[in-house]
Amino acid sequence: MPRIKLGSWAQSAVDWLQTHLSWLFDAISTVLTGLYDGVHAVLGAPDALLMAGILAVVAWWLRGLLAGVLAFAGLALIDSFGLWDEATSTLSLVLVASLITLLLAVPLGIWAARDQRVSRALRPVLDLMQTMPAFVYLIPGVMFFSIGPIPGLFATIIFSMPPGVRMTELGIRQVDGELVEAARAFGTTPRHTLTRVQLPLALPTIMAGVNQVIMLALSMVVIAGMAGAGGLGETVYAAVTQVDIGGGVESGLAVVVLAMYLDRMTGALGKRVSPLGRRAAAKSPAGARPSAVLNYRPGTAVATVGVVVLALVAGGMHLAGDGDRESVAAGENIGRGQKVKIGYFPWDEAVATTYLWQNVLEARGYKPEVKQLDPGPLYTALAQGQMDVQFDSWLPTTHKQYMDRYGDKLSDLGSWYGPTSLELTVPSYVKDVNSLADLKGKAGQFGGKVVGIEASAGMMGKLNGNVLKDYGLDGEYKVVSSSTSTMLAELDRAIKNKEPVVTTLWSPHWAYGTYDLKKLKDPKGAWGKGEELHVVGKKNFAQDFPRIAEWVKDFKMSEKDLSSLEAEIQKGGKGKEKASAARWLDAHPGLLDKLAPVKTS
Repeated sequence: MPRIKLGSWAQSAVDWLQTHLSWLFDAISTVLTGLYDGVHAVLGAPDALLMAGILAVVAWWLRGLLAGVLAFAGLALIDSFGLWDEATSTLSLVLVASLITLLLAVPLGIWAARDQRVSRALRPVLDLMQTMPAFVYLIPGVMFFSIGPIPGLFATIIFSMPPGVRMTELGIRQVDGELVEAARAFGTTPRHTLTRVQLPLALPTIMAGVNQVIMLALSMVVIAGMAGAGGLGETVYAAVTQVDIGGGVESGLAVVVLAMYLDRMTGALGKRVSPLGRRAAAKSPAGARPSAVLNYRPGTAVATVGVVVLALVAGGMHLAGDGDRESVAAGENIGRGQKVKIGYFPWDEAVATTYLWQNVLEARGYKPEVKQLDPGPLYTALAQGQMDVQFDSWLPTTHKQYMDRYGDKLSDLGSWYGPTSLELTVPSYVKDVNSLADLKGKAGQFGGKVVGIEASAGMMGKLNGNVLKDYGLDGEYKVVSSSTSTMLAELDRAIKNKEPVVTTLWSPHWAYGTYDLKKLKDPKGAWGKGEELHVVGKKNFAQDFPRIAEWVKDFKMSEKDLSSLEAEIQKGGKGKEKASAARWLDAHPGLLDKLAPVKTS
């Protein structure tokens, strides 16, 4: 059967939409960004514990005193992890996505409940929306809206909409037909029948759909973090890519706390707004409850007063704190507070140089913002001008696919290191395997796999497309995609257990100084020649940042300096990369002035 080129058609459709409807995507992005920023400003403005108190009062009003105390304790735990800002970003994303989803889903559900043809037409569409891997939605999201919270919103809305539509339709269809007929017999119009009979009785089911929408939206935070949405998704993603167990546990618990809070609150709200729920609560005698104190719920007026008082206190503290200002040394304030967006992917040399230059630029008066992304989204963001620069382009091979695609929208600011080498490596205790040719016939020894890095890396394409085929290994070994940190963790585990393992690696890399490894020789030259590490910026980077462009053009690092910088960052530990790079910079007197010279008249 001939191959159906559906992927090519989809790519052509996306390219056409980008070309002809960019104005529409810009307008949508502006509206969604404004909505997200507004919600985030409200949630993030108060002090963390005051905002936790406001949310706890809401929990007290909806579920009782015990729920309020537990809510405050959980939110305070998030603050103790140092993740409050990330949590408010995530909560803002979930609330905005859920609101937009429900504004679309509820009318569609009503329409489907009233028209069988619409219901039949929507069913396969909803099946596709919910069963398609959610990661796929990020691709057009990034292409249309670049990185940030908007691609996350886009993917979240599509993924979480089906239960909202289905539960709304189900709730209305479950309303007793005799009640509907009785309403019509008394002369009730179809609109009033819907709003006064069907929707009130369907409200418990609809609220269950609302709950599912919010939970699905929250489940998308990690995926949204991969597109630069920030929040807890970014911290979870960073912990996964860096094999940071502590960071993963803390950020994961923060997501759990938010999920439990939203789940319990939406469930209680459903009972509050539903006529059937209010009737059941009214019939329930107070004495039947196990603890009248723990389950005591204040009236709406009392809860409102509590929220208003806490909000006023928070507002007063915010105004009082506005007087704080940073002072900058005038002599070296070249940047004058100009923001520079630096992207990087979790490769060691990228992390090292990114945080080195963050310290250098801050010392010169700039305000660098650092964000971790995968190579694909990062190059897309550079091409669209959403990021300014990145310091780890492997050219001409590893990142060739991105330069071929976006080359006319990027600026190559020069090479700072080279030549490099790509290779497969094994521990030195693995005998009789010294070259790629020696791997032939020994797949069983290595479990039939090569432990790789990010699937989007050009090195992985080179390995699968050239190296394995040239040495006749493509049917014998399977390349397992993971992340750089996962690959290194597997290498460390295998060495500690004296197990044979073959992994992707490159030079320079700190692993060669830490472990006793063998680079497998490449007599056929399948990997190609060594590469250069380049600084690549957006197209007009030199016009927007002329001094930085001059500095990075002259930027060079030796293998010794790069290895020692990477080792310092490794020693500093996760989450302390900037401080470690600053410590290394301080230990090299005169290097700051060499990297970013200040012209004196």
